Amino acid sequence: MEKIIKELKIQITKDKAFQKFLNDFNEWWPREYTWSRDKLKEITIDDKVDGLCTEIGPHGFRSDWGRVIKLTENKEIRLKWQIGPKREPIPDPEKASELKILFKEIDDVTIMKFVHRNFENHGNGAENYRKMMGGKQGWDYILNIFKKYCER
Repeated sequence: MEKIIKELKIQITKDKAFQKFLNDFNEWWPREYTWSRDKLKEITIDDKVDGLCTEIGPHGFRSDWGRVIKLTENKEIRLKWQIGPKREPIPDPEKASELKILFKEIDDVTIMKFVHRNFENHGNGAENYRKMMGGKQGWDYILNIFKKYCER
């Protein structure tokens, strides 16, 4: 199944962009794209291989939505995307898709390459899910929020 590929130019260094993506996730990720929405307490990505991607909602309710599968400081983040086509958590990582985020720098400008692949792992509804995430309200919207956060 076709993967989603996005590329952004961000007007900060790659080291800063990498750190903001990973360590400031709670600051920039859109609340409307969480299960807790306006009651979200925290959404994070652990900064280590096998670290969890976690949302903490009201009363400490926790939902894990992914796992770090590769982390190369200031260069690459790879995650299992364990959110299914109906926005449900996917506990089995074999049924998850994968995000790959690469950071490189040219003249103090970051070129961030974003790839969402392996949609077929989601099974039923995967093609529509890929179309939705590849559309204007999917990764275009989310990554534009990240770019604005970095450049403010």
